[in-house]
Formats: sequence, structure tokens, C-alpha cells
Amino acid sequence: MLTLSCEGAAGRERAISTAVSAIKRGDLVFLPTESVYAIAADPFSRRGVAAIRAAKGQSPGSPLPLMVPGAQTVQGIATGVTTAVQALMQAFWPGPMTLLLPSQPSLAWDLPPELPVAVRMPIHPLILAILERTGPMIVTTANAVGGEAPKTLERAVDQLGQCAAVALDVGVMPESTFTSTVIDVTGVAPAIVREGALSVAQVRELLPELS
Repeated sequence: MLTLSCEGAAGRERAISTAVSAIKRGDLVFLPTESVYAIAADPFSRRGVAAIRAAKGQSPGSPLPLMVPGAQTVQGIATGVTTAVQALMQAFWPGPMTLLLPSQPSLAWDLPPELPVAVRMPIHPLILAILERTGPMIVTTANAVGGEAPKTLERAVDQLGQCAAVALDVGVMPESTFTSTVIDVTGVAPAIVREGALSVAQVRELLPELS
């Protein structure tokens, strides 16, 4: 596993370009999100999806969360992008909001077609820079089942092993209460599944019909 520091402009660019190449090959990458270390893969790579499931100990039918570089990407991977959904993305992305949307039925990936896709646009500039070059990625916390979300790369490797080809190290992640608010927009009216950093009141200001 190649571990790269993200310090300085040159180090950051090398880290980004190396991570992008690894993702496009179908390899896994350890990388930082807003508050913890995560593991990422290309959702259109059968090898990448299988590897991330194996690393996390998940069954083939388990859903996997996606991150996107912007709202314009969502219509390519999901249906049901209504006016209300567009308003949510414009108001709260990038940020702590995950949307549950119906998957595009024609996509050639190994995510369960009968389940909604969980989509978020992150704030972290490093992961955004990678997403801008890769397109959508599976990004999930780099912890074992029942394990704590890792604040250091070392703790991520302790839990999942050296399953990734590349690891981006930014040191210890800051203490944060960053939790994504999950909104189900597959039904007639949007519904909060989990309240996080984005409050129900904030969402209801935009969408009074929120249930």
C-alpha cells in the first residue's frame, strides 16, 4: 500500500492524481472525509465493489453510499430528481445532507437495483478534487463492523488491513460532530430518516411538506 502525505501543493497534487488513477483501476483508496477516514471505490468497477464489500464484511445485497462532485452528476445515477430535490441540493450541498433516491435502472454496477442510492456531495476539498476527476465514488467509513470510526489512517488500517492500493494521510482528524442528515426523497413527500448537522427545522424552512 502506497501512503502519501497531502502536505503542500505538490504533495496534494500527487496524492490526488495517484488516488484518481487507483480508483479508475478498480483499486481501493483510504482517504479523509470531513471528520473520519473512509475507504473509496469506483461503483462501476466490479472488482472495486467486491473489494470494498470484502473489506467491510458486507453481503452483495448491501447498499453502499455514494459521493458526487456536484448536483449535475445526480441525474446520471438516480431518477426522481424533482424540483424539491433540486432545491435541497442547491440549498445544502456541499454539506451534511444525504439524499435517498431511486437508482437509474440501466446502470451497469453492482449496487442493489431495488434499493435507493444514498448520495452526498462532501465539503472536504481533497475528496471533492478527487471526485471532480473520477465522477461518483463509493465512500464509506473505514471501520470494521462494530468498530469506531477512525480518526487516523493507522486506526483505519488496524481495522480493515492493507486492503487499499493507496492511502492519503492528513494526520489526525479534528474532533467533530459532523453527521449527515439523511432525507428520503423516494416517496410522495420528502422524509427525514436521520437528523444530523442539518436540522429538521432548516429543511422544513425550504420544504414545509417535509414529513
